[in-house]
Amino acid sequence: MIYLSKIRNKIIQDQKQLEKVIEKWASENKKIVFTNGCFDIIHRGHIEYLSKAADYGDVLVIGLNTDDSVSRIKGPHRPIQDEVGRAHIMAALEFVDLVIYFNEDTPYDLIKQVQPDVLVKGADYNAEDIVGYDIVMAKGGQVKTLEFLPGHSTSAIEAKIKLAD
Repeated sequence: MIYLSKIRNKIIQDQKQLEKVIEKWASENKKIVFTNGCFDIIHRGHIEYLSKAADYGDVLVIGLNTDDSVSRIKGPHRPIQDEVGRAHIMAALEFVDLVIYFNEDTPYDLIKQVQPDVLVKGADYNAEDIVGYDIVMAKGGQVKTLEFLPGHSTSAIEAKIKLAD
């Protein structure tokens, strides 16, 4: 149960607990990287994206959309996996240091609280249009975009399943 405890300890559900972790990292001069998403069906594209994001700093924080948030954004057929399962999968990745849920449609308030040094999103966004750009740039941080791995997306997996039916 040691590994399962380590995984569960990476999942933060309480804002006060998040504040304590962020304060600790700040006191240790850790460079905080933040990204967010639904991460509904983890695939190679996610692994490559997240591992590259983690390389930009010392700790990687994942903002994870709640089930309600995913449904509002992706439609009533999503998420495929519930938020607890998705959080556990994300937290099990060695390069992920913290997973925290957010219920809003965007992680703006969460980014305001985390105050990351580096904000990472996919290259389908212009850096200036990324939610939280203003927060990170105001503190002298960086906003990075990463190319997606072609053919590796949850939507592509869903399409394959529909073709197989």
